Amino acid sequence: MSTIRKKNEAKILKAASQVFASEGYAATKTIDIAKLAGVPKANVYYYFGNKETLYSAVLETIIEPLLSATHPIETIDNPAIALTEYIKTKLLISRDYPYASKVFANEIMRGSPLLSPEIRQRLMNQSTFLLDKFSQWIAAGQMDNISPHHLLFMIWSSTQTYADFSWQINAVMGKSSLAASDYDDAAHLISQLVLKGCNVQSCGNNTVPAAS
Repeated sequence: MSTIRKKNEAKILKAASQVFASEGYAATKTIDIAKLAGVPKANVYYYFGNKETLYSAVLETIIEPLLSATHPIETIDNPAIALTEYIKTKLLISRDYPYASKVFANEIMRGSPLLSPEIRQRLMNQSTFLLDKFSQWIAAGQMDNISPHHLLFMIWSSTQTYADFSWQINAVMGKSSLAASDYDDAAHLISQLVLKGCNVQSCGNNTVPAAS
């Protein structure tokens, strides 16, 4: 792929994320995406074909980070560290993909009509993996006998809200956008609530693997 093509596709995807996030799929007009991206409308169709394909491409920019977020749970055998790193990762996704996160949230709230069956299955497999891991920790006495499902939902809601409700959070914080230290504070608090609330034990290997 040429440098020019990659650059134009990135500009269009960034603009599309913002417009889809603010307007929703049905109300979004391709001309508005082109204007925000600073490219001719024809370029949007040249690179992505149609609005639905572009929308799917925007979703893919958040799907892969979301699917990769379980890396700490997969590779760290210390439950306390694994959960802490998972929460950090989820918050970084909200920080780095705020518009795509909102698009994903809106898609889920609509019943995910435009998510491919393959992506839906991969997301379900990931959820099943996390629930099984939580259940294993419970069975091993490494955390209290809590509901794995509601623990998972709580982590999702407390981390993704920093993207999906960014306007409200920024307003309450009195900022135009959050600083890196704000995300660090959030990660620390959420982790402490989860670890102490679920009585998660720190045991096993304390090493955090380097990012691949």
